[in-house]
Amino acid sequence: MVHYKRVKDVVSGWLTVFDDGSVDRTWTGPPQVKFMAEPVPPHDDFIDGVAVKDVVAGENSGSRFRIYLPERNDSSVDKLPVILHFHGGGFCISQADWFMYYAVYTRLARVANAIIVSVFLPLAPEHRLPAACDTGFAGLLWLRDISRNQGHEPWLNEYADFNRVFLIGDSSGGNIVHQVAARAGEEDLSPMRLAGAIPIHAGFMRSQRSKSELEQEQTPFLTLDMVDKFMELALPIGSTKDHPITCPMGEAAPAVEELKLPPYLYCVAEKDLIKDTEMEFYEALKKGEKDVELLINTGVGHSFYLNKIAVDMDPVTGSATEKLFEAIAEFINKH
Repeated sequence: MVHYKRVKDVVSGWLTVFDDGSVDRTWTGPPQVKFMAEPVPPHDDFIDGVAVKDVVAGENSGSRFRIYLPERNDSSVDKLPVILHFHGGGFCISQADWFMYYAVYTRLARVANAIIVSVFLPLAPEHRLPAACDTGFAGLLWLRDISRNQGHEPWLNEYADFNRVFLIGDSSGGNIVHQVAARAGEEDLSPMRLAGAIPIHAGFMRSQRSKSELEQEQTPFLTLDMVDKFMELALPIGSTKDHPITCPMGEAAPAVEELKLPPYLYCVAEKDLIKDTEMEFYEALKKGEKDVELLINTGVGHSFYLNKIAVDMDPVTGSATEKLFEAIAEFINKH
């Protein structure tokens, strides 16, 4: 007897869930924005000043990375800082090679003059949390192995300054930034140094709706539907949004003041749906006497800088994106 799968749910055009638990990540939203979720092939040659390649770390680990290398001045002898990147997508969608990330992180590689190492993360519900956090932390340990000459990746071996390694993450990738930073505080990373962490619009929330969730405008990059359903698919079965990964300022999470964290550049968008809970965690960092610098981009919403159409066509989004990149580059340069 043939069993036909039935659609159980469609999440804001990004994800279709079937009654047998399987998912389809084919974009079903407006076709004019589909290009942002298309993969971009790597290129060893420098295009607009950046070369890109995909690598697998070790024969057994299966961990995959996309590396962005900015073109160097032939006379330069300085090594480049390394930024370990965790993509967003509510732990359920997107890939490190999507155009939206390619556009942003080739630009950041140029602006910050840094090597970007972007991690291909496992996706929920096939791989529920903490799988993505574990993979992110494994990526940091891979960099440590290379710094110890226990691994080999030609671009990193030749050009990376392992005394200046940073974490960066978009949306749910910002959650991974904090989880990896907290775990790194308990790990011997030498001779590598974790110099800073940059959560951008981290997916911090609580079970109870915040004021900003109820009042802020929803965008294609974050709707209440996505907030609720992605977390239902991503969190361990039986967990709520008060889980430590999504609510690091909550009672179930380790006390922030007890964590050994690097300096943070904490990025918030004024019109983000989850701004209130993002700011709640910022206040927890301040109360815990952590080294944290706050950047609030005004007039824009969640992950605005990933929307290539708005970045190019809307002056407010374009200006906010430029300010975001400048702040990140300044943070990296001073650490």
